[in-house]
Amino acid sequence: MQKLKQVTEKFKVRFLEEAFDFLEGLDEKAREKVYYNIRKAQVTNSKELFKKLTNEIWEFRTLFNKMHYRLFAFWDRTDKIDTVVISTHGLIKKTGKTPKGEIEKAERLRRIYFEQKN
Repeated sequence: MQKLKQVTEKFKVRFLEEAFDFLEGLDEKAREKVYYNIRKAQVTNSKELFKKLTNEIWEFRTLFNKMHYRLFAFWDRTDKIDTVVISTHGLIKKTGKTPKGEIEKAERLRRIYFEQKN
């Protein structure tokens, strides 16, 4: 009989309202692919799925049906038990470069998150 291998999540993921609304606005197959890639990123180290953009901002990356879906995120390590990645918002990319304004928006939402948390 084969042993089952236990896969451990490296971090938990939480969604701010805007990120959740973005995901809910996608068609079902695209949304499921994004969630699948997020779950995969939680157990693997893949820059194809979860990439650092700046010192503080990361993005979950999904390519599905020739569309590039991005969910911006940051780390919250203030809880000593769980490491959490907070997803701020998402977009469908049409170009190869991530718009600077979207990174700035994620940084602003990160600041607000920590201000409200403290």
